[in-house]
Amino acid sequence: MTNKRKIINDPVHGFITISSDLLYDLIQHPYFQRLRRIKQLGLAEFVYPGANHTRFHHALGAMHLMGLTLSVLRLKGVEISEAEFEAAQIAILLHDIGHGPMSHALEYALLDNVHHEDLSILLMERLNEYFNGSLGLAISIFKDLYARRFFHQLVSSQLDMDRMDYLQRDSFFTGVHEGTVGADRIIKMLAVKDDSLVVEEKAIYSLENFLTTRRLMYWQVYLHKTNVSAEKMLVCTLRRARDVFAKGKDLEVSSPFLKTLLSESVGKEQFLGRQGQEYLHDFTLLDDYDIWASLKTWANSNDYILQLLSNGLLNRELFKVHIATEKFSDESKQEISENILQTLHLKQKYLPYFYVEGTIRNEAYWKKGESINVLMKNGNVLDLAQASDLPAIKALRKEVKKHYRAFWR
Repeated sequence: MTNKRKIINDPVHGFITISSDLLYDLIQHPYFQRLRRIKQLGLAEFVYPGANHTRFHHALGAMHLMGLTLSVLRLKGVEISEAEFEAAQIAILLHDIGHGPMSHALEYALLDNVHHEDLSILLMERLNEYFNGSLGLAISIFKDLYARRFFHQLVSSQLDMDRMDYLQRDSFFTGVHEGTVGADRIIKMLAVKDDSLVVEEKAIYSLENFLTTRRLMYWQVYLHKTNVSAEKMLVCTLRRARDVFAKGKDLEVSSPFLKTLLSESVGKEQFLGRQGQEYLHDFTLLDDYDIWASLKTWANSNDYILQLLSNGLLNRELFKVHIATEKFSDESKQEISENILQTLHLKQKYLPYFYVEGTIRNEAYWKKGESINVLMKNGNVLDLAQASDLPAIKALRKEVKKHYRAFWR
């Protein structure tokens, strides 16, 4: 008999315990093991060389924090059955199982308007069949169909275990120590009122630090200009590969399904349709290595544009990036565009592969999202922005928008 109650040594949280046989079996399943081959931060290693941690690391960490949180709530008198405890851990363990190669960088570049959460649900349902219906409660929690809403809030909200782990983990592996979050204190201050997640009033300063840290991590890591440059360059590269296929030409691609995604438009209807099982299975064979292997092949392609972009990514010769609070002038765009076309000896129609404009947004405390509710000492429950006398909390509700342009040097 295999001992499935394993202990994993994690550099961020210390020892992580796998608390049930089912959790062990899910971790061992190929769908989950694939996450070892998908980096948590996509191309952020171009900025922070230590950012090589994976979705596998993150999912285990979030599962661990879920266990700690549920244990804290039990000590505070919240009734949580063993089935609910396990199901909540499964829900957070599998919350990212639908991520494709390069994580968020290629969220919509490979699939036609298919969010990774949609695929996570489909894969959970497939696993539920494989494990004879034992994931039913976890899926209900994940989809916010379970009556006790605080379980879903721990999986997906503005104060969920996903954020609690990735902020700490990304801070650790990037070395951006300003991103350190006091997750332990916040977890100890969590409570439940009317089956809804609340935070005790004495945690207000920790919550301010949590939100401030989140905003900082977005500017310094997730929306760092070099990260933006690399992601946009990769998207342009895959768009060029798509256009090559659209012209009826052939390209060598590392994976048969990646070739399908580049040569066809694959959206939700394909995953839900007659061939859905086949598409889903093929998707679970894709990871970061397929992208890099294809880039190495395309670096010697007969297609000049694809060759340039692929070599740029492989050798870290990335797009130059400008980020500003105001829109860029038409005159400056024209000047840069002409320079690109002259340097690369290209026609105007090829410019979109080498010049990209857009906006990036940062909002630490989403106005449209579910509130962080604070349990006051008098028993009232208030939105964090109302409960706090700190002007910083209200400021963190403001969305900051910046304009970027990324282009061939």
